[in-house]
Amino acid sequence: MNDLNEAVELLWGKLEGWGADIVLMLPNLFVALVLLILTFYLAGFVRRSLERVIRRFSHSAALNNLVLTLLYIGMLLIGFFFVLTVLNLDKVVISLLAGVGIIGLALGFAFQDIAANFISGVIIAVQKPFGVGDNIETNDYFGTIERISLRTIDIRQVTGELVRLPNKMVFENPLTNFSVYGTRRIDLEVGISYAEDLERVQQVVIEALEDVKNRVKTRNIEVMYDEFGDSSINFKARFWVTYSRQVDYVGAKSDAIIRIKKAFDENDILIPFPIRTLDFGIKGGEKLNEQLDAITASIKEGKRLGNNGQ
Repeated sequence: MNDLNEAVELLWGKLEGWGADIVLMLPNLFVALVLLILTFYLAGFVRRSLERVIRRFSHSAALNNLVLTLLYIGMLLIGFFFVLTVLNLDKVVISLLAGVGIIGLALGFAFQDIAANFISGVIIAVQKPFGVGDNIETNDYFGTIERISLRTIDIRQVTGELVRLPNKMVFENPLTNFSVYGTRRIDLEVGISYAEDLERVQQVVIEALEDVKNRVKTRNIEVMYDEFGDSSINFKARFWVTYSRQVDYVGAKSDAIIRIKKAFDENDILIPFPIRTLDFGIKGGEKLNEQLDAITASIKEGKRLGNNGQ
């Protein structure tokens, strides 16, 4: 019974001590509560105010939301640490800061690839080397950009497949953007007979390509001879076309081939077939028909001997 009384007295003493501490802490609790409310209000106000400003400098919704969210969370954490300080919980603040540092270091090692993609996405969003709708080629993939996020870039290939490339791969490897200037040059290789008048062929090709589909009229058509081939003299017909989709390029190239073929037919210009020489291993000046006659006679003789043997 004495032990029970002592336990009750000890518990009552603890409760009285806690009650006295709470009474002493009431002003600090009130200040901490007011400070916490002000923190939420101020963080929300700053976020709404900066949102209008950031939109003027960045058109990336993902990047804008990221910056505003990090700023909002940072202001809440600062206010929370002030609240703990007002409540005389300095040791808790130090422990929390140490814990945040350790957790951040561990997460950095565990998710370094994700972090690399994330940082690459931020840099891409700031530099804006390409945008949604551009035709690009990177990492052996060619297609139209459908979506840009802070982690991946979605590319719709010309054959219909959707490829999601991590931002790190796009950022670290060469990239060709075909949509930057809105134009693209077509280099068309053609071969003609050695018997043709080269200057006349040049004029015929230039006239044939004048009205090719999507051609940029302000740029000249170029017909440049570049080599003596095995059975033809080869040249390149070069001209520029407007470009927004891949079909603009392949359509203009197809139209140019049709026009050149028609122009050559109308002007009797020959596109020669490749010449091949077949070597049958005949020696001593013997003719091919003599060799064939000898082989045929040998076969007939063999059949005759076989029939006599029967």
